[in-house]
Formats: sequence, structure tokens, C-alpha cells
Amino acid sequence: MTETEAKRSGFRPGIVQWVIGALLLAAMLIPIISAGLTVQRIITLVVTVIAWVYWAWRDPQGGQALIVPLLAIFTAFFIGAIVIALAAGQGTPLLERIATAARGYAALIDGAFLKPQALSETLVSATPLILTGLSVAVGFRAGLFNIGAEGQYLMGAVFGVFIGYALKLPPVLHSIVAMIAGMMGGAIWGAIPGILKARLGAHEVINTIMMNFIAIQLTDWLVNNPMKDLGGPSVIRTPFIYDSARIPQLRELFPSFIAPSDRFHLGFFIAILVAIFIWWLLWKTTVGFELRTSGSNPDAAKYAGINSGWNTILAMMIAGALAGLAGTIEVQGVNRALPAFFQSGYGFDAIAVALLGQNHPFGVIPAGILFGALSTGSNVLQIRTGVSRHMVSIIQALILLFVAAPAMVRWLYRLKVEKSEVEEVPLTRGWG
Repeated sequence: MTETEAKRSGFRPGIVQWVIGALLLAAMLIPIISAGLTVQRIITLVVTVIAWVYWAWRDPQGGQALIVPLLAIFTAFFIGAIVIALAAGQGTPLLERIATAARGYAALIDGAFLKPQALSETLVSATPLILTGLSVAVGFRAGLFNIGAEGQYLMGAVFGVFIGYALKLPPVLHSIVAMIAGMMGGAIWGAIPGILKARLGAHEVINTIMMNFIAIQLTDWLVNNPMKDLGGPSVIRTPFIYDSARIPQLRELFPSFIAPSDRFHLGFFIAILVAIFIWWLLWKTTVGFELRTSGSNPDAAKYAGINSGWNTILAMMIAGALAGLAGTIEVQGVNRALPAFFQSGYGFDAIAVALLGQNHPFGVIPAGILFGALSTGSNVLQIRTGVSRHMVSIIQALILLFVAAPAMVRWLYRLKVEKSEVEEVPLTRGWG
């Protein structure tokens, strides 16, 4: 440790770190107060506290860039608690409504992290959210609003499942080829609006929305007709992919230690590796520099000799490949076939994930896990409180609202911290 690092280290947490610590402590204590102590909850609490203390000791005054997104999350959950209390039922006393909101959030945390297999289900839900979130984030970094991640996700699933059941290849090679095919499908679907944007000036938002509808209808037709499994299943779907094309689930690798119903698969680790690669691509390569420059300042990019048209197409192809990989991994690791009406909504949730993660690959990972946790914990919320699980959609919408409008958060809390890099850069450009 250098002398400068030694001076910076020491347990002197800043206000942001205290806020983060308080939020983490509340998240850990609510289930304990609501449902009692368990070994898993105690271990989670201890590990969380140790991790926070280590971070505060290593980097005092750290986390300043997190204050706006964290306050956006806090505000969304606070308003969400009010909505849950109002939905608790007519004639219910105020204190009981408040208790219902507290039980609701305790149920969310329990159902997403602390119950048996809850964490694995959260990570399963987070895997496609991380990849599609990266897809949208790459577009934003290049000054493009890729609202077509849903269609690219579907095309990736179609290409991947076809390779999975139509070809016979050795195990590891088959999985890799299926993933590459899914990325190609998504890249092709993303390249179309990219070309229209670069060559004709057509806005990518309109084009990607239309491509979403085309992908939904095309996928439905393919699954119901040429790709339909003719073996007589009661559910309309494609044939199951070969075992050699599957991404293993942990219960298949360690049947003696993992519950038979656990669906956690190695695709989550692939998503993490992809996020690291995208970070390297955007910040450590010439290609990434040109993409970011074209997005932040097109005039300067043109003056420097950067081909903005090609970078528009390339950015949409990379974004499409990431979303296509998400669709392929979902087939390989979870469904093992492509059912009819395979509409997930991941491509639309990805917009909120990317914005919450500040369009940074390392920010998209926790944002994807948060949204995966909300999705997984919503079932327990409904069971324990009687409040509809769709209440989580309101919370997600509120998070998107406040993250997309940081000026509103600054006004609400009278913040004087400097604007982040993302706030200084326009998320998308206009026509032409």
C-alpha cells in the first residue's frame, strides 16, 4: 500500500457510505424482525456488515457517484410502501396498513434472498436482465436508444434453439456454437435499425419498436409452424435441444448437494464475464473509445475522422448480440426449448436496468440483480400480505422514473453533488 493509499484508508465513512450501510442493515433486519432469526439470515447479516466495514475502511468517502441512483431507489421504495399501505384494504387501521407495508418488504427480501433456493432463483432471473441491460447500455454509450432488446432477445432464442435441436455436436462445442448463433441472430436484428439510422437517418426508437413487433409475430409463427415439435406434446413448443447444447444447471453437476428443483445455471457466470468484456471493450480499446466519442460528441468524432455511421451500425450489432445471447442462454439454461408466446419483457426492463446502472457494465450487474430480486420476491409478497404481486411493477416504474430524471432527485433532496458522467452525456440523439 502506498503512502497516499494509507492516508486515504481508515474507518472514516462518508455520509453516502453511512446511508448505504443503513439501507443494507435495514434490508437485513426487516426479515429478522418480521419472521424471526434463522442461521441463513444471521450469516447474511454478518457477511453484509463485514463487507460494508471493509469497503468503508479501504475507501473512505467513496460511493459519491452512487448517491443519485440510491436515492432514486429509496424514493421509489418509499412511495411503493405508501401504495402497498393504501392497497391493504378498506377500513384497515393506519398502523395495520403500515405493518402490511413492512411485512411486504420483508416478504420481498425473504422471497428474493433468504428462503431456500430464493437466491438462486433471483440470479436466474437476473441473468437475462444483466445481458439485455448491457445491450441497452452499449446503445446509450453510443448515443442510441436501443428499445429493441426484446426483439433481439427473441431472435437470439430462435437462432439458438434451432442450432440446439437441429445439429448434433460434441457437448462443449455445441453449447458454444448455439450461443454464437444466438448472438448472430440478435446482431442481425440490431443491425437493421442501425443501417437505417446510419444511411437514411431514420430514428432508431421507431425502427426498433417496429422490429420488436415483427420479432414477436415471427417467433410465434415459427414456433407454431416450421419449428413446432410434431411429437404430440400438449404444449406448443419447439423440440427440446440436445443435452450437448445445454448450459448445465448446478443440480445437474452436483446432484448430491443441490436441491432437485433448483434452476441456477452457469449462464449467470457467463453474463458476469460478458459484462467484464464489455467494460474492457468500451474503456480499454480504440473501438470502445470511438463508440463512446460518437455518442457523447458526434461533431468532435467527425472532426477527428471517426466514422459515425459505421459506429452506429456496430453499436447496434453489439447491442443486438448481447440481447440475443440473453435469449439463447435462457433457452439453454432454463427452458431447454422455445415455447409459444415466448415474450419475457426482459428487453423493456433492460432500459431501467441500464439507467439504474448508470450505463456502466459494472453498474448493470447489481441493477439486474435488484430487478431479478423484485421479480422473484413478488410471489412471496402476494402470499404473505394479499397485495398483488404486480405491485412490484409499480416499484420498478418508479425506479425508472427517478433514475431517468436525476434533476428531480436532486431537487427533492436539495443535493449539491456534482453531476455524474452519464448525466452530462445525452442518452440519444435526434433525427438524422
